[in-house]
Amino acid sequence: MFGSSFGKNFRVTTFGESHGPALGCVVDGLPAGLAISEGLLQRDLDRRRPGASPFSTPRKEEDRAEILSGLTADGLTNGAPLAAVIRNGGARGSDYAPIARLFRPGHADWTYHRKYGLPPQPGGGRSSGRETAARVAAGAVARALLSREGVVVRAGLSEAAGVAAAARDFAFAETDPLRFLDPGRAEEAREAVRSLMARGDSAGSVVELEAAGVPPGWGEPVFGKLEALLGGALFSLGAVRAVEFGEGIRLSGLPGSAANDPLGPGGPEGDLHGGVLGGISTGRPIRARIFVRPTPSVRLPQRTVDLDGAPATIEIGGRHDPCIGPRLAPAAEAMALLVLADLHLESAKRPPGS
Repeated sequence: MFGSSFGKNFRVTTFGESHGPALGCVVDGLPAGLAISEGLLQRDLDRRRPGASPFSTPRKEEDRAEILSGLTADGLTNGAPLAAVIRNGGARGSDYAPIARLFRPGHADWTYHRKYGLPPQPGGGRSSGRETAARVAAGAVARALLSREGVVVRAGLSEAAGVAAAARDFAFAETDPLRFLDPGRAEEAREAVRSLMARGDSAGSVVELEAAGVPPGWGEPVFGKLEALLGGALFSLGAVRAVEFGEGIRLSGLPGSAANDPLGPGGPEGDLHGGVLGGISTGRPIRARIFVRPTPSVRLPQRTVDLDGAPATIEIGGRHDPCIGPRLAPAAEAMALLVLADLHLESAKRPPGS
């Protein structure tokens, strides 16, 4: 067995597999009286939905959210667990029949087999990126809760296929098929991804995440550090290989005199540390960069082994994202929202200054 639940106060359990009948989530810990609707969940699910862009998998899924419980007749949370289901309509298990006994390099197939004794599952089963649809649905509920507190979380690509953004325009990213942040370099980034696609290869990317409106005081200074909580949540997304906050890696090459944000009456007056000091939010926007590996399913031949351990060559067909970043960005937002919703509910239990 393995864990499928996340959070302490805002508790989320996801269920379902890539090629099963459905995925979904159960959200517990919600206060009563919060307006939630299927349309609210749908807005975030549509941003992650497959088949909506030439830079995503051609698998067609409507990703329609159905809320099963937790609401009054007026659409308000009733304090009980909220359950939502997303039915799979575009699963095509036959795509995996030719490689049913082969482990896909870069995927969880081999380690999943070593731990659970199961052969490669169609689409990766529970370890598939499709599982994040359920997280995005839960994240939409967290977004509704946090919006009442003025917290806004958004994400876009600051790099794709080696093309780096020189500007940050989150509004533009919402209109761009690659979710690229720089209008001036977006076409260059698209062309770099297209070039890899034409060769049967895939592209890596960097997702930039911003959480604005987080008040000072969320997080704790030892094992409950805000960066640790957010980092753990973001690393739970399968394609994420590194996360940095603020200027992160660059700070390691600076002298101490240049690596501190000056302090004023309102707190830090810079963004070198990404809105967090000592594991606690400062009140400035929290900024993180999430480094996303290229999609491991490519059409090029790769060395592998079969279920008996015999060497083999694999060429992976089927439908896969040529660049994971555009659809991972809404999932990264969701994970940040789940962490922040949990901390919001925790802070509401404590008197000021405690």
